[in-house]
Amino acid sequence: MSDDWLEGDPFADPDDPAARERERRRLEREEKRAKKAGKQAEVEQKAPAPPPAPPVAPAAAMPPQPPPSEPLPPQTPEEEFWDEEPPPPPPVVATNGKSNRPPKRDLGFLASIGRHPFRVFAVVAALFALWFLNSLFQPFHGDGSGKVAVTIPKGSSVAEVGDLLAEKDVIANSTLFQVRVTLAGKRSEVYSGNFTLAHDMSYGAAIDELSVPPVKRTLTVTIPEGYTRSQAAQVVEEIGVPGDYTKATIKSKYLDPAEYGGKKAKDLEGFLFPDTFEMKPKAPVEDLVQLQLQDFKRRIKGVDMGYAKSKNLTVFDVVTIASMVEDEAGVDSQRGLVASVIYNRLHEGMPLGIDATIRFATGNYTEPLTESELAIDSPYNSRTNAGLPPGPISNPGLESLEAAAHPPKTEYLFYVTTPGACGKLTFAKTEAEFEAAVNKYNSAREAAGGNSPDSCGE
Repeated sequence: MSDDWLEGDPFADPDDPAARERERRRLEREEKRAKKAGKQAEVEQKAPAPPPAPPVAPAAAMPPQPPPSEPLPPQTPEEEFWDEEPPPPPPVVATNGKSNRPPKRDLGFLASIGRHPFRVFAVVAALFALWFLNSLFQPFHGDGSGKVAVTIPKGSSVAEVGDLLAEKDVIANSTLFQVRVTLAGKRSEVYSGNFTLAHDMSYGAAIDELSVPPVKRTLTVTIPEGYTRSQAAQVVEEIGVPGDYTKATIKSKYLDPAEYGGKKAKDLEGFLFPDTFEMKPKAPVEDLVQLQLQDFKRRIKGVDMGYAKSKNLTVFDVVTIASMVEDEAGVDSQRGLVASVIYNRLHEGMPLGIDATIRFATGNYTEPLTESELAIDSPYNSRTNAGLPPGPISNPGLESLEAAAHPPKTEYLFYVTTPGACGKLTFAKTEAEFEAAVNKYNSAREAAGGNSPDSCGE
């Protein structure tokens, strides 16, 4: 092949059939141009010759190319049009299997999303899901900082708890807290009470704290029914309530016995209602006294005082009677009967003869009363003094107060402990019945070696 091969595609592979085909067509076009040029030259010979063109540097030498192995087909009209501006060549595959066309520029992931709108939605949904899960489970969130005192009211719903925690800045979002509680299966395990939490806690940490019963942060004080001030003082001291209970129960701004008829009362005996109270661990004993007095004022309002008032008895008198009933009645069912005996003996003008008043005067609550104690010169000696003692001898409970306010109507004037009957009493209307019951009691006492025969038996 001539050097005209260099003017075609100097970078083409001579062994490529497609390249050879293009070169063949190019040579045909050159041949046609030469023929046209020959005719034009004849015309130009008659015209003056133009100035010579500047010399052109020869192209780089190329090895001679072999002639095409196939005959050249006739040129088509389309090929004639290409004589002016040939179209871009079709993709060519080199002999090594790689295309010689420049590679397209890779526009990356964003171009791929632009060609597929659904991918945009999927990406957004995935990003939202990741954000939601991170916000819900907070894998890198701590347990918070500082201390926040939170009180969860009884009966609070999970939504109310979430709102309360969000208001206290314990958690970030109430709704997400509710979702976490539901997913954890602890909607029914969120406790009420007092909790110490932290600021900006994770939902999981807050749920863990609230799903455990709160630590008891109160001091429980129980005063038994029928305890005197001195007996209650021992209980309070053993529990560890700071302060002097005996001194604190002389008088208080929360209750004046004179308002209930006890104008001559020297202390608060009888008005210190026996109950179980919850206090702060370091609360002073005055707080306990306040709770007892307020408890009494609340309870006494529910006691019907109509019958007692018809007998010219004040609330203070009823409390005094109730204190004796509390100490004398061994079983609840006989409280009213004991109160009826006291009413009947008061009506007859008889001394009450109740040993509990003498025990109050002597301070002997455990040992049998001696003859000298039974004869003690004290207004609380109900064997030697008629009428009611100066005031209550203990702090009665509600059942004794109700029994003292309106006892059943009976004709009983006496009662004696029934031997071996677990504290039950034998009631008598006459002295003869009473003496018979006493003799029976004394015989049982002698058989018990001088001990009280009021233990339970067959």
